[in-house]
Amino acid sequence: MLTLLLTPYSSTTWTYDKGSYRTSDSTSAVTPYEHPLLEHLHVTDGERTLVIVRERVAERAVCEPGPRSLAPAMYDQAREAALRWPTDYVLIETAPNRPVRVTAGAARTTPLYLSHQDGVLHGSWEMSDLRRFAGALSPKEAARLLTYRPRYGTQTLFTGIQRLTERGTAIFGGDLHLHYPEPALHSSPRPLAPEADVLAAFTDAMDQSLDLRPLEPESTVFHLTGGFDSGTIATRAAQRFPGLLNTAALLVIGAGRDQQIRRRREMRSMLPFGRHDHIIDCLDNSPLHPDCARVQGQPLSPYEEPLHLPFSRLTALLRHHGARSVVTGLGGDEMVSLSPQESAATVLANAHITDKLPWLGPRSRASLEFADDGIAPPAQVNSMTLLSLETTAPPLLRAGIWPLHPFTSPAMIRLGEELPLHWREFKALQRRQLDSLGLSHDVTRPVERESFVWLVQHSLRTYGAPLISGMLQHGSPLFDTGLVDPDGLRLTLRELTDRPYDEEFHAKLLQVIDLHLAARAFLT
Repeated sequence: MLTLLLTPYSSTTWTYDKGSYRTSDSTSAVTPYEHPLLEHLHVTDGERTLVIVRERVAERAVCEPGPRSLAPAMYDQAREAALRWPTDYVLIETAPNRPVRVTAGAARTTPLYLSHQDGVLHGSWEMSDLRRFAGALSPKEAARLLTYRPRYGTQTLFTGIQRLTERGTAIFGGDLHLHYPEPALHSSPRPLAPEADVLAAFTDAMDQSLDLRPLEPESTVFHLTGGFDSGTIATRAAQRFPGLLNTAALLVIGAGRDQQIRRRREMRSMLPFGRHDHIIDCLDNSPLHPDCARVQGQPLSPYEEPLHLPFSRLTALLRHHGARSVVTGLGGDEMVSLSPQESAATVLANAHITDKLPWLGPRSRASLEFADDGIAPPAQVNSMTLLSLETTAPPLLRAGIWPLHPFTSPAMIRLGEELPLHWREFKALQRRQLDSLGLSHDVTRPVERESFVWLVQHSLRTYGAPLISGMLQHGSPLFDTGLVDPDGLRLTLRELTDRPYDEEFHAKLLQVIDLHLAARAFLT
């Protein structure tokens, strides 16, 4: 939600001009992302200065960016109030002869990457802005990503770039210290009261989430993939804003394609959505296609959307039709997820799979022992959701679109944590909500799997295989650092082209390719 350039110990004053806050000696600057759903301001007590960039809250006037002078006690109160803001925010604090401090809120929507050099702290939501600081590949983070065991923490794939995590604080006085917060407290499942109306509570939680920010229906598009999470949010919103909300989706290929078309058509016909339904057909927009910005060598973050080409084309289509915000169903899986104690399948799904990955290099295998070291403590929002939000945000922000994720609101999270098992298992909550709208079993009990698995298979065999061949012929930073074994990768490439496709095994080659492209773009 911002870019920054901060020099500590500065005694100069801050001013606001032409979209940026700057010190009078031009050694520090904070540039907020400009969007109707954001606001920014700064306050000072004559010594300390606090710059705040945050998501707006509904039914509150937009803050003016000009300086506010406060007495020291009032400044302290303003800072404490800013830390309690219910939506996403970043606070920047400066004072003469003191390090600078940057603090993030709990409701993260966009990433903030940090680097430093020559006594100056640089930060941006766009990782490519920090490309010149990238440094070497982090073996531990590479091992996590290559084995599909992502962990939320300060580390990124590049040693010279770090992430400011939710409720984290960066203190910079020439060297950078990143501090994690205390673990967030969570609720546990509990028995329902005899008179409990779970669907009414779910509807209320959705309404609270939708009402938290000043949503403009005319310029807001709802993802309506056909899935339960985006489906429950979008259909509820359509009831509240009849005829105003347009929809969008990526159309999958494979066995579930016709079913996805039917289910989306039924939801749109049964509920009062807007006239426009924006579709990008993945059949004509495969990941790893030569037209993909990642394949063309652009420095895209390795955490960015792996299905980059279809997702970015959908984003461009939405912007062309005037969208300024997009509402997703991200976080819905985690809201009703089962704990390892509740499901043996959860434990099995998280089991270590390194024996099935012959391309995993010796340095990656050695680093996996430490994969959980240095990660962030439990957050209010599930860590996997936070990483998903970080994946989604940059392509949208480049198009001037702000992402909204109702399932990450405190009301939704609390409800999900307290629901008994039978309301969470097999997404019973979302299914019953859609049942209550009179939708057919084709919508609420789909038979076919609607998934990107066939798209990934097609992309790997059509476009991925030549990219892997190019890696093997011309080399890769992943080979040079021992993170990927070229002999194991060569063997797997033969299997990919000559043997039946193994989803669990071969699909992970997409990550090998994406990390190779990211490493090459950032480090060469």
